Amino acid sequence: MRILFVIIGFILSASGFADTPDPALVKTLIILDAGHGGHDEGTAVQMLQEKRIALMCSLMVRNFLDEMGYRVILTRTKDVYLSLPRRVSIANSNRGACFVSIHFNAASNAAAKGIEVFYCDNREQKRTRASQKLANCILYHVIDETNAKSRGVKKGNHHVTRETQMPAVLVEGGFLTNREERVQLKTKIYIEKIARGIAEGIDKFMKS
Repeated sequence: MRILFVIIGFILSASGFADTPDPALVKTLIILDAGHGGHDEGTAVQMLQEKRIALMCSLMVRNFLDEMGYRVILTRTKDVYLSLPRRVSIANSNRGACFVSIHFNAASNAAAKGIEVFYCDNREQKRTRASQKLANCILYHVIDETNAKSRGVKKGNHHVTRETQMPAVLVEGGFLTNREERVQLKTKIYIEKIARGIAEGIDKFMKS
């Protein structure tokens, strides 16, 4: 019987299920925002809808963060519409440690491709600097996971990053209007790489 328990313990440890989350992170709350939803499809190209990919990616990020020991709230877990003020309200009322909105891009130029992360440069310089750092952490790890083209960290004036009260960024995970990236974004494996990179970036930011 003792041998049996040892074997089971070894299997659990090898599979990752026996890993103990970092105690310092257990109470840290991350807010994830899957862009668009409901009647707001976002970008839609050849039956591929931004709202669905954003939700899939957000759920994967949540799972990775759960394994790391974070608490996670998603602004939406289903295909429903949420106004921008409502998304901000969810983040601010729950006092998350950081806010990450997940989107996918579009351009009139079909050659445009790559991943970029936006933060808002406002009068709250401490939050601005933290948001920029969060954006850099996420972009570095997403590019590392996907080998996609980096379009850099950029300043933006998006409602959800401007009105939230914590470090906040908006991730554009690739162009649905680019044939090469569209093919990749149709696969669960590639979306999972993006999600892992986002989670690793958040973890890097929170530990720095």
